Amino acid sequence: MGKQGSLRSPRPEYTNFGVSFGAKDSQSRSLETQQGGDAFVGRRVSSVDYKWDKDALLHGLRNVPTKLSACKGVCGVKRHIWFRNHLQSMVLTVGLMVFLFLLDSLVVSVLDHANSLPLRKSIKPKEVRTSFVNEGNKPVQMYDRLMNLASSALAEKEFRQDSSNFWEEQNHQASLWRPCANRKSRTNLGKTKKSIGFILVSANGGLNQQRVAVCNAVAVASLLNATLVIPKFLYSNVWKDPRSNIIAIVYLSTANYQFGDIYQEEHFMNSLKDDINIVKELPSHLKSLDFKAIGSQITDADIPKEATPADYLKTVLPLLLKNGVVHFLGYGNRLGFDPLPFELQRLRCKCNFHSLKFVPKIKHAGSLLIKRIRNNDAARSMLDKQLLGNFISNIPLEGKDLVSGPSKYIALHLRFEVDMVAYSQCEFGGGEDERKELQAYRESHFPLLIDRLKNSTPVSPTELRKLGRCPLTPEEAALVLAALGFKHGTFIYLAGSRIYGGRSRMSPLTSLYPNLVTKEDLLSPSELAPFRNFSSQLAALDFIACATANVFAITDSGSQLSSLVSGFRTYYGGGRAPNLRPSKKWLAAILSKNSTMSWDTFEKRTRTMIEKGQNVDMRGYGKSIYRQPRCPECMCK
Repeated sequence: MGKQGSLRSPRPEYTNFGVSFGAKDSQSRSLETQQGGDAFVGRRVSSVDYKWDKDALLHGLRNVPTKLSACKGVCGVKRHIWFRNHLQSMVLTVGLMVFLFLLDSLVVSVLDHANSLPLRKSIKPKEVRTSFVNEGNKPVQMYDRLMNLASSALAEKEFRQDSSNFWEEQNHQASLWRPCANRKSRTNLGKTKKSIGFILVSANGGLNQQRVAVCNAVAVASLLNATLVIPKFLYSNVWKDPRSNIIAIVYLSTANYQFGDIYQEEHFMNSLKDDINIVKELPSHLKSLDFKAIGSQITDADIPKEATPADYLKTVLPLLLKNGVVHFLGYGNRLGFDPLPFELQRLRCKCNFHSLKFVPKIKHAGSLLIKRIRNNDAARSMLDKQLLGNFISNIPLEGKDLVSGPSKYIALHLRFEVDMVAYSQCEFGGGEDERKELQAYRESHFPLLIDRLKNSTPVSPTELRKLGRCPLTPEEAALVLAALGFKHGTFIYLAGSRIYGGRSRMSPLTSLYPNLVTKEDLLSPSELAPFRNFSSQLAALDFIACATANVFAITDSGSQLSSLVSGFRTYYGGGRAPNLRPSKKWLAAILSKNSTMSWDTFEKRTRTMIEKGQNVDMRGYGKSIYRQPRCPECMCK
């Protein structure tokens, strides 16, 4: 049966048309035969009969019954002859109509089913924040001319079946590096027999800031020969967790959302057991201590941001020896990368790349996420194995998973949240309404910034853009992807999806790349329900989707997610997991000529910019080992 209510072309009345036409044709031939085969005679007889019928009617239909009786017999014979001669044609006609009807119904059913699947339609990102200017209004674009050129270029590439060469790593030297942070070296002295005290850590920020804090805490515990208590996580008000208003007391409570809700505690402890002592809780006699009163509470104000081992030995070690415990409250990125002993650097790499494994609940949801965007069951990469384990292979494809689609995709991390946009003090083409709104947001959320601006020489938005201090817009990200040759139908996973301006800002990107999805598009409400109130767990799903993507596109290399994901892909990618990292300063210089630049020129300059960012070099002095693990402490060449 076809779908009710579906629009179809009206069917011609083949049967009635055939019968009436055939009857007239048969009658004509019969009359011709009766008159000796003279066609003109047949037509004359027909004319006389018509006249007689008219006269009969005018005279009260005299003698009509007799003539009708005779006609009835003749017509019956004629019908019998006609049906016998045309039976086969009628059967074929009816059969053809039935076949076409069934085929039409089948096509409608297949299309309806396909449209209900997540990747067979263009899915626009679901904005979390919807209270900003231009939401629902016309698209906000800064580079209309280039966008039109990009659209034409993508259409031409589709016609020529061109494919981007940026799906692969551009430098073959990347494949020469291998993971080896978990190796045992001769210089590894291991842990000493007796610990001098306990280190308690309450890490702030989101998932990625917390991850860095844990790895730094492991290195500090080894440095001070202390026992590390499984870290606790403070709820971040940036992500507006429901418990952010009790942030001051969370670290003392046994909250429902802690280290063990994101990472596997037993694996963490076992993987580091040869390096440091780790326990799940403080001894009972230390739990009741007021750390602030005894001077053992240490905040970020007490330790420099890029602290050295000497800073910890000077500030922390005396308190640890005196009280037997120190508490790092709000601990973040408070350990520099250089100078640092080889073994401490190796230990941080080991913790980040080997010791922190997501819990099964996150792996399961992450596996569903990856399978639904890939739509295949292809061979697993090392990145899949490290992040998802056996989950990626064990989950069968069924139901809405069974769709034909891409075998590869781009993960895009857009740092265009309102916090980033407002703090940057840049302008993004939204006019006076945008300026007023962002200024009001700054005054409400960044009072220290406002005070600093009052006492400093203002820098114009134009100058800020030239200096590379403005977050890339979705429009600019779309132009970069188009210049790199990614086709119109490319599937893009959008991490985060909290985009300032909502649909009006996303429109330039989705117009060029309509196959854009988020975790909210790929997972059902019931599958997302266990993570709804826990931002770090949701961020873990983005981490997985970005790390296992064929290409990871970054718009802000300074973010922790971008740094950790790109580093993870470098460590486990085997030289086959490219990271695309545009320079905001370089791109601003390119786009400053947008009103006169040809598309070929824009394409060439953008490609050169990205290729420069893919250079395979060893980690430079002071650079993050989490983002650039190509160094002897982390990787082997």
